[in-house]
Amino acid sequence: MDLYEHQAQELFAKYGVPVGRMQVVHTAEEARTAAAEIGGRVVVKAQVKTGGRGKAGGVKLAAGPDAAHETAEAILGMDIKGHTVRKLLVTEASEIADEYYAALLLDRANRSFLAMVSRSGGMDIEQVAAEDPAALARLEVDPALGLKLEGAYQLCADAGLPSDVYDEVGEVLIKLWDVFRGEDATLVEINPLARLADGSVRALDGKVTVDDNARFRQPGHAAFVDNAATDPLELRAAEKHLNYVKLDGEVGVIGNGAGLVMSTLDVVAYAGERFGGVKPANFLDIGGGASAEVMANGLDIILGDPAVRSVFVNVFGGITACDAVANGIVQAIDLLTRRGEVIDKPLVVRLDGNNAAEGRRILAEAALDCVRTAETMDGAAALAAELASKGA
Repeated sequence: MDLYEHQAQELFAKYGVPVGRMQVVHTAEEARTAAAEIGGRVVVKAQVKTGGRGKAGGVKLAAGPDAAHETAEAILGMDIKGHTVRKLLVTEASEIADEYYAALLLDRANRSFLAMVSRSGGMDIEQVAAEDPAALARLEVDPALGLKLEGAYQLCADAGLPSDVYDEVGEVLIKLWDVFRGEDATLVEINPLARLADGSVRALDGKVTVDDNARFRQPGHAAFVDNAATDPLELRAAEKHLNYVKLDGEVGVIGNGAGLVMSTLDVVAYAGERFGGVKPANFLDIGGGASAEVMANGLDIILGDPAVRSVFVNVFGGITACDAVANGIVQAIDLLTRRGEVIDKPLVVRLDGNNAAEGRRILAEAALDCVRTAETMDGAAALAAELASKGA
């Protein structure tokens, strides 16, 4: 789960990373009050989970309370890369002497933790790495030992930071490791980490991604969830304990196993090119079990998406045999019908693996008007895409 900047900054403060005075506001009047309480010049920053806020006009300097009010009115409600601005962070303005970059992250490719520092803060780090690789220092961190001060100093030296900031930046890096470890994060980033005119160092921005799989030992992370910014279908799916992600397409996808579902998305997208650019509408993994209730919940979520025009159920029978899946589909449709749900979108079902022939026989005997079967994954994807293109 990605956190908002203000949530990241709150975590930084909790672990002793130096941050400025700040307030989260939801209205222009609250922005005026916050600016008055902070005093002096302030920065009004859109709170959205995407980059490029400054270029989009979502980060503005305000000279005082009245200017903060005016700026907040302009930013609230903005659309920044598909994200609507519903709240703002008002922070004290800083006299910046220099800007650096600091981060800790899970390096999936090398299966390790990685600490990074750059003397080129405030810029896109991918651009820095491409244009000036020497400006980005990297250090693999042993999870059993953590990041020590010696390693932090080495990062500062390798990045070419001035020697008079080693102590303060080194301490920030140690505390970032504490955030990373203590919050089960996969990314902790400060950009920029600023050296101010008085010589102190402060985190002027923050980005944190926490591991949802660790939520069982991080009960406090529940407070970070922002339902207002979450797709309603994803909220409903979460309530039913379904692994669902909303996408921008027309073919609903259900599969058993994340790898199979991801492959199905690719196959649907490829097939859709022949039918006007039809795309998958979601990722939905029902896992190893395909009970009638699980299947009904999955179909209920997908059919509730007005963008969906057809549904592709792609199942490879393993521990759960295809005949059980077929029975689950039949019972699920019956369950939804008895609930009063109107199933007016075609379902294309492809069964393969354990007891596939028996599963197809069960679906054939059920003679459900909304269900069509296909023997191959490619054939099923093509049929689902064609039906979606026709709006059937």
